[in-house]
Amino acid sequence: MLAVMLAALMSSLASIFNSSSTLFTMDIYTRLRPRAGDRELLLVGRLWVVFIVAVSVAWLPVVQAAQGGQLFDYIQSVSSYLAPPVSAVFVLALFVPRVNEKGAFWGLIGGLLMGLARLVPEFSFGSGSCVRPSACPALLCRVHYLYFAIVLFVCSGLLTLVVSLCTPPIPRKHLHRLVFSLRYSKEECEDLDAEELEGPTSAPVQNGRPDHAVEMEELPSPAPGLFRQCLLWFCGMSRGGAGSPPRPTQEEIAAAARRLEDISEDPRWARVVNLNALLMMAVATFLWGFYA
Repeated sequence: MLAVMLAALMSSLASIFNSSSTLFTMDIYTRLRPRAGDRELLLVGRLWVVFIVAVSVAWLPVVQAAQGGQLFDYIQSVSSYLAPPVSAVFVLALFVPRVNEKGAFWGLIGGLLMGLARLVPEFSFGSGSCVRPSACPALLCRVHYLYFAIVLFVCSGLLTLVVSLCTPPIPRKHLHRLVFSLRYSKEECEDLDAEELEGPTSAPVQNGRPDHAVEMEELPSPAPGLFRQCLLWFCGMSRGGAGSPPRPTQEEIAAAARRLEDISEDPRWARVVNLNALLMMAVATFLWGFYA
């Protein structure tokens, strides 16, 4: 059981570190250096993981003060304060075509502020115990974090719906096969950001790549120094001067898009899969109840 808990914890931490690295590299660093190559982005992403690990180690006193120092309860409580807005927006965007970008944005922001309104006081005052109750206000900290997650999910969903209904909807031509009600649509789905990507400020393209990217690839790369070689070795990257693999051209991307299979399926096999899932769930429930 200890090995299972440690493996689950390591898997959760690995996914969190990977997601954090991707968000920082693709959403922040690429805005600071728009012409950064793949090797540079990979290097920055791995260095960011090292930085996040250091921050996590420095965060241990906060973990000890929250939820009586119990790591599992701490992880679940933090997820209950931060994850419900994301889940609410995802579910509504999947099943409600009327939800738009503004509604999703303000639903996430409002849910984040409501979650921080519970997270910050609990970490500041501590969760306390039966012997030493916490000084945190009862309205904020006395509600169990699982109940708070339900309230936060509902409030974030309502805020998303209200803002979406008060703002213009997304045109239907952008929603084909992206929402549940249009999952079997055969019409062409237009990219919502196509006009921005094809604006007048975009650089000219040669073979699917901008001119400046072609020019940069033609420049010979100098031999890496000792410090750079050590850094590349630490990040698990090759020390050779070979560049990144060639990016696919627009023709190759279009051909790959045409090869995508339709998501429609034979209903007979869908019934077989559903019956198999029910059977396996029944067997697992019986074994759990029998041996427990």
